[in-house]
Amino acid sequence: MTRVLVVDDSRFMRTVIGNALTKAGYEVETATNGVEAVDIVVSFDPAVVTMDVEMPEMGGIEAVERIMADNPTLILMLSAYTGEGTDATLDALERGAIDFLHKPDGSGSRNIGHLADAVVAKVDELAAADVSSLALARAAASAHATSTRVASSSSTHVADAPSRSATPAGTTGADASTSIGSTASSVNSSPAGPETPSAPSTATPAADRTRTDTDEFSETDAPVIVIGASTGGPKIVERLFARLPLALEATVVVVQHMPPEFTDRFAARLDAHSEYAVREATDGARIGPGEAVVAAGGSHLRVTDSEREIDPDTTAGRTCTQSLRVALDDGERRHGLRPAIDVTMETAAEQVAGPLCGVVLTGMGSDGAAGIEAIQGAGGYTIAQNEATSPVFGIPCQAIETGCVDTVVPDTGVVPTILNAFTAADTGNGDEGESDD
Repeated sequence: MTRVLVVDDSRFMRTVIGNALTKAGYEVETATNGVEAVDIVVSFDPAVVTMDVEMPEMGGIEAVERIMADNPTLILMLSAYTGEGTDATLDALERGAIDFLHKPDGSGSRNIGHLADAVVAKVDELAAADVSSLALARAAASAHATSTRVASSSSTHVADAPSRSATPAGTTGADASTSIGSTASSVNSSPAGPETPSAPSTATPAADRTRTDTDEFSETDAPVIVIGASTGGPKIVERLFARLPLALEATVVVVQHMPPEFTDRFAARLDAHSEYAVREATDGARIGPGEAVVAAGGSHLRVTDSEREIDPDTTAGRTCTQSLRVALDDGERRHGLRPAIDVTMETAAEQVAGPLCGVVLTGMGSDGAAGIEAIQGAGGYTIAQNEATSPVFGIPCQAIETGCVDTVVPDTGVVPTILNAFTAADTGNGDEGESDD
């Protein structure tokens, strides 16, 4: 029988959630605070822990950090529906918690019964997911150190990626899984399909351009990067942004499965830890080189237009940069989700004529697989996080199984792989995708 530890200082909450989980067939133990939780995790060895945030003696955030350091476990945070609760939940996710749910605040129709049902459904998902304890341990061990790193320091660079000449020939996406610190295996030496402007201009609309598999972009053309992630993703996306150099001049779009009240604060956290200017996407927003947007919770994010801009000053390091126009769409959910990674990637594949890269990271489900197919089909370059470093190897696995993933790498290898694909110059840092541990 699968074991679940319920941690909450409220006897009522422990009883309601514990009874619901027991009725669903789980073996349940309870704790009243973080100190008890740390000890019970050792003796009870639960598969999943539900964790309150605010508790006496030791709160949920510190308990998460302690548990993940000694006994990596799937931890589901239950937080207050407030700004402070949102920030605390993001702190817990950074320290290794896998997912979260909001407690009802009494202002709407949602009540404690709905929360209990949602907890059971989420525990069902987590208990059945392909979860890597190694990835959980690595994520927790490196998250806090990464959060204090000053990403804007000019002395902080990402690694020079492995040479493309060393790539084994004939490697397929499904076979390219690598261990931590390994060289990425790439199917295609060209990061994106092709395109050279027929005549110099300040901007070339995507609708007037065609990408083909036989042409090649200059290695000094700046890419559009679309990143998709779900369960376990926030801390990995944050570390990716901390490593992404502004000199790449990429235009970045992030789809992280989160509810509306979280995405704005998540974007602010990325902005604080990155050289890039990061904000939550708004309807009709324009995103230029060195900028990034996070899809707003509750809405699909569609790429509606793109422009390639020729830089007359090639000494700046880039021949062309790219800008996007995006729109928010409250239409039908895909995979039960809104925003959906597939929607953003598919529209990017349709609209972006310059170099394009799709990245899928940890998460449950299959969202992103169709998007990866679309990006590769349009001549773009595709990357999936490997199993060893994915807290939940659902989304990357489904994408790899399409046969349309060019490279499979550990989380720390994503940025070096992007740089290898889209730059010709040395980036000047000796980190080649090794673990942060």
